[in-house]
Amino acid sequence: MDKIFIKDLLVHGIIGVNDWERKTPQAILINITAFTDTVRAGQTDDIYDCVDYSVLAGKIQAHAETAARLTVEALANDLARICLEQDGVQKTIVRVEKPGAVRFAKSVGVEIERMRDD
Repeated sequence: MDKIFIKDLLVHGIIGVNDWERKTPQAILINITAFTDTVRAGQTDDIYDCVDYSVLAGKIQAHAETAARLTVEALANDLARICLEQDGVQKTIVRVEKPGAVRFAKSVGVEIERMRDD
């Protein structure tokens, strides 16, 4: 199966369980891999036969900036659902990171894999 990807989408939103995390938006780094069949899109060269990664990125960004989730696990599951709602996406891998959330670590987060049938 083919893949489209969105790499290092940086958004700012409320995420975390601590009081200070619930008040101030913080950086959230998102990576998406969406598994799809690109054969028809490659043959027709028509955007309507593609998974439009610009539209998908917009939906991902809008949700991440407004969801105010407590955990990266919950946000990752939300984003996977959004990916799988897109026509043609059969499977997705979603990685959500909180840069600088843990002292001495560049980033912490979670990566999940979901299929349309899950």
